[in-house]
Amino acid sequence: MYDKNQLLAHINAKRIDETVSGRGQELMEHAMEFGLPAAEGIREYGISTFARTSLSPTFSCGETFLRNEKCDDARKVSQYDVAFVGIPYDSGTTNRSGARLGPQGIRRASIQLSPYNPDYGVDLREHLKMCDIGDIYTIPANSEKTFNQITKGIGHIFRNGVMPVIMGGDHSITYPCLRGISPYIDGNIGVIHIDRHGDCQEIQMDEKMHGTEWFYATKLPNISAKNLVQIGVGGNWVKEWSRFSNENSSTMISMEDIDELGIDKVTEIALETAWKGCKAVYLSLDIDVLEAAFCPGTGTPDFGGMLPRELLRLLRKVTAPGICGMDIVEVAPAYDISEITSLAASRCYINVLSNLVLNNTVYVH
Repeated sequence: MYDKNQLLAHINAKRIDETVSGRGQELMEHAMEFGLPAAEGIREYGISTFARTSLSPTFSCGETFLRNEKCDDARKVSQYDVAFVGIPYDSGTTNRSGARLGPQGIRRASIQLSPYNPDYGVDLREHLKMCDIGDIYTIPANSEKTFNQITKGIGHIFRNGVMPVIMGGDHSITYPCLRGISPYIDGNIGVIHIDRHGDCQEIQMDEKMHGTEWFYATKLPNISAKNLVQIGVGGNWVKEWSRFSNENSSTMISMEDIDELGIDKVTEIALETAWKGCKAVYLSLDIDVLEAAFCPGTGTPDFGGMLPRELLRLLRKVTAPGICGMDIVEVAPAYDISEITSLAASRCYINVLSNLVLNNTVYVH
């Protein structure tokens, strides 16, 4: 019988203790210090709230949005006005996965763009102290642990007086993002949700998925469905979404409504509803609200969505009074063509921030 100890793999396995230098331990300690200890319930040492060092997941990205400064030490995020943060998580998808690479794709596409925005006459680097704090360390096989990580990370950014600008990830991440922000706003929060899909059923495939985030977000103490405005909905639909709206008095605005009323009137309805009795408004944009021809790189594309200039005009109008945070979700680069979906997301971030600067409404708390 062949002696397995003669196999190279077994010979090398016996040498493992001889090759340990302690470098791995140093990297883990750096991650825990600079990326902050993980959320409660995560047991593996070396998993931090914010992914740090080469020991972080392969789907985390070392590049920064718009080549902004990297905030490696998360404890120093308060030095900035705005922090870009990636959430590479797509275990909430029910169709095509791939949005875990969304932050990576958006950052890479953003390198092609300028911080100077001629449509607004604003140079973001001249007006805002911006950083990229990196990615939340997500746990692909466990939504609740991932959600706890997200809540802790976004909460850390927000309670330090910094506006989080979030790169998804699938849409399930929005619920824990709002759960991280809501305790630090002394009053109600309205929501402007731009999407082809309603995403407000209680359960999807027996889990909290990317079709359930608004059911749970509107159960937070200071977020009411009455202040939830959903713009661009239609197409591929689930009956529970309509039932939720009927029973909870949320506001849904379809593409047919947009065609009939126009962007300006839709904006008027959205702002009146989202801000009524609220101290702040959060913006959540699912990139699949765009007509599928303009965003192939997403998990659930649909026909009949917005044209790019419609979306940019809508964003300009609805963000003028200010927002407390924003996310863009469901960018899936593996399905993209010439990075056009990632470029669309990058442009939306730049335009929204330029608009906040122009209107002097960058959120400070």
